[in-house]
Amino acid sequence: RKKDIYQFYLISLGSMREYVLVHSDVSVSWSWARIPGVLQRLGFTYFVLSLIHMWCLRKEIPLKQVSQQPPSCSLHYIVLYWPEWIVILLLEILWLCLTFLLPVPGCPRGYLGAGGIGDNGMYPNCSGGAAGYIDRWLFGQHIYKYPTFKEMYQTTQSFDPEGVLGTINCIVIGFAGMQVRLFSAILTKCTRDKGFIPVNKNLWSLSFISCTGCFAFLLLGCLYFVIDVKGWWGGQPFIYPGMNSILVYVGHTILGYYFPFSWEMARPNHAELLFKTLLGTVLWILISYLLYRKRFFLKI
Repeated sequence: RKKDIYQFYLISLGSMREYVLVHSDVSVSWSWARIPGVLQRLGFTYFVLSLIHMWCLRKEIPLKQVSQQPPSCSLHYIVLYWPEWIVILLLEILWLCLTFLLPVPGCPRGYLGAGGIGDNGMYPNCSGGAAGYIDRWLFGQHIYKYPTFKEMYQTTQSFDPEGVLGTINCIVIGFAGMQVRLFSAILTKCTRDKGFIPVNKNLWSLSFISCTGCFAFLLLGCLYFVIDVKGWWGGQPFIYPGMNSILVYVGHTILGYYFPFSWEMARPNHAELLFKTLLGTVLWILISYLLYRKRFFLKI
């Protein structure tokens, strides 16, 4: 049924991208719907982790015995959850095999680059390697059409950062919420974008999840000591966007391509992109603080 609605159209004009709000008489169509997404990935990750835990739960070990273990006995938890470690290991082997062994037409095996003008323009149609190929084959046009690296590397292909292969590693890093090991330095040879498996957020590569997982736990430990144990800091100003996370997420989605959150760059580079991201973060913290003062909180 046709309705008179407001619809956002994402328009690409060369390297310029902008959201345009137009008034139109259109019917809701499946043709432009995106299947993967952040919330979809989180939901699927927790669903799979719950299934793994329920399936591998060792019922012969009473919960009382688990709670009586000293906090420093980390080896105990590895032994306790060894069936789940096997499942996680198999999932990671699956990711490695698909990423580095799956033949992708017109692309070298194991390609982890952005395509476009990256790698001296040798592989313009290989954005995301096997990850992008699987998503385009599985979902067709129902994926993210404007990846974060499109402007930097002038890519022409769609790529979804919440795709299938990345979701496998999302499950792995979710399991690392209980146990974590640092080996990303080996995978990357301590470099920014080199090594056996470079750090790549869009691909959610093994080095990315191990690196971010490690620093997340280190940061969590430091914050626990500073905030909960010693009481030296109350978490400001980051508690303000945390209390209005849905509003910040939706606001960034709608306004993320408008000034002052974003602007057109004459020659895109990593330094300016980093500055733009940090500025956007500061602005949303300020907005969250002002809304906190007004006692305005958006919740689902």
